[in-house]
Amino acid sequence: MSSRLGEILIKENLITSDQLKQALDHQKAGGGRLGTCLMKLGIISDDEITGVLSRQYGVPSINLKYYEVDVTVIKLIPQDTAVRYQIVPLSRVGSTLTIAMTDPTNVFAMDDIKFMTGFNVEPVVASETAIAEAIAKFYGTAESEEALTKVMKDLAGEDGADLELANEEQEMNLAELERAAEEAPIIKLVNLILTDAVKRGASDIHIEPYEKEVRVRFRIDGILQAVMSPPMKLRDAIISRIKIMAKLDISEKRLPQDGRIMIKYRKEGRIKDLDFRVSTIPALYGEKIVMRLLDKENLRLDMTKLGFEPESLAKFERAILRPYGMVLVTGPTGSGKTNTLYSSIAKLNTPETNIMTAEDPVEFQLAGVNQVQMKDQIGLNFAAALRAFLRQDPNIILVGEIRDFETAEIAVKAALTGHLVLSTLHTNDAPSTISRLMNMGIEPFLVATSVNLICAQRLVRKICTNCKEVLSVPHQAMLDAGYTEEEIPKTQIYIGRGCGTCNKTGYKGRVGLYEVMEISDELRELVLVGASALELKKKAVDNGMLSLRRSGLTKVALGMTTIEEVVRETVL
Repeated sequence: MSSRLGEILIKENLITSDQLKQALDHQKAGGGRLGTCLMKLGIISDDEITGVLSRQYGVPSINLKYYEVDVTVIKLIPQDTAVRYQIVPLSRVGSTLTIAMTDPTNVFAMDDIKFMTGFNVEPVVASETAIAEAIAKFYGTAESEEALTKVMKDLAGEDGADLELANEEQEMNLAELERAAEEAPIIKLVNLILTDAVKRGASDIHIEPYEKEVRVRFRIDGILQAVMSPPMKLRDAIISRIKIMAKLDISEKRLPQDGRIMIKYRKEGRIKDLDFRVSTIPALYGEKIVMRLLDKENLRLDMTKLGFEPESLAKFERAILRPYGMVLVTGPTGSGKTNTLYSSIAKLNTPETNIMTAEDPVEFQLAGVNQVQMKDQIGLNFAAALRAFLRQDPNIILVGEIRDFETAEIAVKAALTGHLVLSTLHTNDAPSTISRLMNMGIEPFLVATSVNLICAQRLVRKICTNCKEVLSVPHQAMLDAGYTEEEIPKTQIYIGRGCGTCNKTGYKGRVGLYEVMEISDELRELVLVGASALELKKKAVDNGMLSLRRSGLTKVALGMTTIEEVVRETVL
């Protein structure tokens, strides 16, 4: 076919004899098909080759990207046959099977398929790239299967052996699923996923089943990244293995379940305790699993290293060192609120202080702190825990989240009766938290007198220090971001070029942006008269509050992050 294809392309004046010789030399040195070599060298496109073959042999051409393949006919031809002949079965009408081929002159392939399936074969021409992509999509690439097999073999005695599950239960309900989940390759594959997440510094692992693939993604520095796509045949076994490790019911596939995996991981001769919070939910094509990695080593309890500006940190520390009142930390899920609260508690944790926390779930265990896990199914919610705390002689109370009027009311009363209350809310910025509390039903005079400080926060990715370089940014773009005319000439903008250290992203690690609103007497008066969030924000900024955007721009000027990250997470 190679020589014929070369002759046809020369005849059609699409390539020259020298270009054909160049491609044949490339093919001799590196292997592969002639068409692929011509494309790699940039001599001709895939579509041009397909068009020529279609005209030459009188066979229709097809663009597989826009063709709806009948998935039932895929099963008629095994993967090894499809890979060997570079074909994809498309559809069947009566006794005729239509197949896409890169070489419509390959009569051996057509005879083999006719004998194998018992159908007449009707060929159409498709490009090599499209065929390869279709085989990968419907069968899973041979390379990925080989790589997976190699990983499973190589894992013995390496990372897989370095993972030890604490107190694993042996008895499970479904014998078949359990057997599959307990096979050595599955155990090693799941161990690989868990240990790889730790090595990459991931915060979450997503295992998502779809109609034709299983996707594994890691959330690294707040951004989801696809890391592997295991074969479909391993889907149920992988999910069952994780559910066994998390002590969940593998026979229950219709309801969401929550569990925990506690493992010991040996790294460089040192044993590291890891805690994965596991959540399953029934999706269309199987159970989706999300695992939150809770790594104590990543928990920063030093408030000076979280990213607070000096003036904001001074305000925050002043508020948490008061004997009573309420300090609220707000922001979306995954913005680092728990870390900020734990850092506050670590600073306040002394032998003379009784600290009690109500959390759902308890993410990290802190020495010297009385932590209570919420259990809604038996009636132990935040409000019930708070009521009980008030009979436990506490100095400081941490409430995981104020979700409803009942919890908010008890928290406010606790703050007014000599307790320091720390909690979180889901609001966009600090001033709107006041409105949120009043919308819950708390009277303005109670909000004004109980709240000491509100801290809104976001997490943005830090520029990788290994590939950091100066970036020239247009004047107008800096104005649009929020810089003033006076600041622009004095501000140097940086960006990460992308390197091996940061996995070509240009970012490594994250830092917090903080908007700290101290409730001054002027703000209390505005709250009492029912001022809007906009009015509160204007007054707070006049009093020296740094907004989230301004906190971000300060960190951009310090070379810690990029304008894109700040604009993505904050508003002017």
